[in-house]
Amino acid sequence: MLGNLWDTFYNQFHRSFIVDDRWKYLTNGLLTTILITVMALAIGLLIGLAVAYVRVTYDNTGRLRFLNALARIYLTVIRGTPVMVQLMIIYFVIFASTGMPKLLAAVIAFGINSGAYVAEIFRGGIMSVGHGQTEAGRSLGLSYRQTMSRIVLPQAFKNSLPALGNEFIVLVKETSIAGVIAVVDLTRGANIIMSLTYNAFMPLTAVALVYLGVVMLLTYGLGKLERRLHRSDRR
Repeated sequence: MLGNLWDTFYNQFHRSFIVDDRWKYLTNGLLTTILITVMALAIGLLIGLAVAYVRVTYDNTGRLRFLNALARIYLTVIRGTPVMVQLMIIYFVIFASTGMPKLLAAVIAFGINSGAYVAEIFRGGIMSVGHGQTEAGRSLGLSYRQTMSRIVLPQAFKNSLPALGNEFIVLVKETSIAGVIAVVDLTRGANIIMSLTYNAFMPLTAVALVYLGVVMLLTYGLGKLERRLHRSDRR
């Protein structure tokens, strides 16, 4: 019986990954997933930092009223609608007539979506910095912008790191829906193998294990970074 199970497992594995080098669908898909995640995170960080700055500046000084209103609309719309719908609107509606590459559309969609959550993470990190830090910077003759960039934001980044790490992990998994616009990411690669072999177990199990490995690796790296930052704070 064990022999039959082994033969079945081997045959499915061979058909799913070895025949016609079908394993390349997963490796190429993983590279696409990583590329989308990294580029979208960079866009999200830039958008999030800008939105958080606008909202905090308005709360503290009352300035940037119009930009703050736009920021609140952006946060409401992006956090209130599914990321899949946003992805489809960006590719099939907004950029439908431009011939934009699918990969770039996915990067923009995930970057805009991530920016809304990163903005609130940064805003929470900035608010966690004691108001005395801002007063100390202003008493030294620094402008509001200088105080934010040199004193408040570095501390806010440290405070926000765990939540930012979690957003990075969530973003990795969210990119699995990029296949709805035919981007051949990791999950789409598994779907292609399934369509060729009519076997779901092997490709889906492989994809789940790859995502699990990536998340565990990220969790380990972020944990080491947090511990290093904590050690530097105690010195």
